[in-house]
Amino acid sequence: MADPIKVYPPKPSHVYFYATCLIDMFYPDAGMAGIQLLEREGIKVVFPENQTCCGQPAYTSGYHDEARAVARAQLDLFPEDWPIVVPSGSCGGMMHKHYPGLFKYTGEEAKAKEIAARTWELTDFLLNACHIRLEDLGDPTTIAMHTSCSARREMGVAEVGPKLISQLKNVNLVEQVRAEECCGFGGTFAVRHPEISGAMVSEKVDTLTDTGTKAFVTTDCGCLMNIAGYAEKNRKPLTGQHILSFLWERTNAGKGGES
Repeated sequence: MADPIKVYPPKPSHVYFYATCLIDMFYPDAGMAGIQLLEREGIKVVFPENQTCCGQPAYTSGYHDEARAVARAQLDLFPEDWPIVVPSGSCGGMMHKHYPGLFKYTGEEAKAKEIAARTWELTDFLLNACHIRLEDLGDPTTIAMHTSCSARREMGVAEVGPKLISQLKNVNLVEQVRAEECCGFGGTFAVRHPEISGAMVSEKVDTLTDTGTKAFVTTDCGCLMNIAGYAEKNRKPLTGQHILSFLWERTNAGKGGES
């Protein structure tokens, strides 16, 4: 069943920020950049300190009882009716698309549905709820973009990143062939099927480098880790960055702060 047309909330005074495990452990700069972009829009960002994993690794591995136990710990983190913004299409997709089914026929079903309805992927929220306008302060550069499968198919934000980047006058965004193809990460898929995952990321790196660029951005840290890690290990001329870090750096140059 197709999703209904998105109805974006008006620009709020407050949001909850759900950071994700990979940002917490490996890419805190992306989390800080997301917070700084929101704050620059005049929004107060509330970070629930007891947040943990959304439960997706267990869920996609078929361990739904275990996923439910992990996800249940998140349901009481967002008591106010503020939007919940997630700097990841993957974790956002878990909360928005799968929480209602995960908690179906349980005492938490109504709460899970309410949480799901308030969950937004952060770049989508910045563009379509905050109506952000970006002033590019960086030098001319060329980049490619990879949008994760979950961001593309579950959160429906494939066009958001390019639209944000199009506001940056000195950034040339080049498009890879077969841009919609998976990078091979897929959470535990990369661990359970390393040979298949390795072949997929090898092809993804080739399609990115074939554009002629040496840099890419992505909406998801799992894809970032997979693609940039493969490129570094195999000495490919390609570096990566989360799109939030990229946007903050391009629009904050010379203002006394880095992401």
